[in-house]
Amino acid sequence: MRNYLKGAALAALTTTFATEALATEWNVSLWGKRRAFTEHVEKLAELVEEKTGGEFALTISYGGLSKNKENLDGISIGAFEMAQFCAGYHRDKNPTITVLELPFLGVSSLEQEIAVSQALYQHPAVEKDLARWNATLLMPSPLPQYNLVGTGDVPATLKDFEGLTVRATGGIGKAMEAVGAVPTSMSATEVRQAMDSGIVKAVAFAPHAHMSFGTLENGAWWTTNLNPGTVNCPVVVNTDALDSLPDDHRTALMESVDEALQHYVDFYKSKTLDAWEPALEAAGIEQVTFSAEELAAFKDAAAAPAAEAWIAENAARGIPAQELYDLVTGLIAEGS
Repeated sequence: MRNYLKGAALAALTTTFATEALATEWNVSLWGKRRAFTEHVEKLAELVEEKTGGEFALTISYGGLSKNKENLDGISIGAFEMAQFCAGYHRDKNPTITVLELPFLGVSSLEQEIAVSQALYQHPAVEKDLARWNATLLMPSPLPQYNLVGTGDVPATLKDFEGLTVRATGGIGKAMEAVGAVPTSMSATEVRQAMDSGIVKAVAFAPHAHMSFGTLENGAWWTTNLNPGTVNCPVVVNTDALDSLPDDHRTALMESVDEALQHYVDFYKSKTLDAWEPALEAAGIEQVTFSAEELAAFKDAAAAPAAEAWIAENAARGIPAQELYDLVTGLIAEGS
């Protein structure tokens, strides 16, 4: 009887160890706090765990694993298996995807942003670019057009932006430069302190970020229709970690992406955009709308020069820049 019990206990222990050995846990590096911008990652973790019966878990950390500007570096060395970053944080590290941050591309919806981003992510030059960091692009974080929340005098015309210090990254920064503003690149988590101290007088964000990072508490005005562009903030995975996943775990991950993105879009529209106008009113923010003539002049001043400079700079690096630009603008023109 004792031998039987010992054998049963040993078998149970062996089964436990085997089960634990089969389980997969990935660490995911995000920043800030849970918000609309991270809902697709949260949903992905939920779906993966559900589809694998808890055998594959994505453990999400908000700022506990890395600084947001260092997430791509962390992926490259395998410090964690998944991360989110924004292309404009380090343009030299991911030049191919910065094409999506050029000003006035004309993306009209979150759905179109997803389609165009996913098509670009599959281009061989983009895959090669991210492979330098041992990174595989998993999914975008689609964002609506950026606009400004600012302090001080309310701008009546675009000329009033001359000399204005603005937190703006990537192509949005280039666009603001075109109307005489002084763009400053900083991470979202640094913005509130920069506004408090007067380092910047205005901040370019999508609505969710204005709501999440405290700009409405400082702001006096909001541009309703400047729409200079947006940023591209993909979710990437460590390529070695992805390749080493068991087939069923990899399938669960990849087949959950579309559902996670749909959840993101639904959440952004219902929880963020619907709440934006009431949030502006509650904060007493004055809304500034510019004329069609001024916006056309803004686009003429910013769009073509930025695109030409981007193409020339990246072609010199050996990147098929014109091809990538034509891919993106062609898809947008088709309404993809």
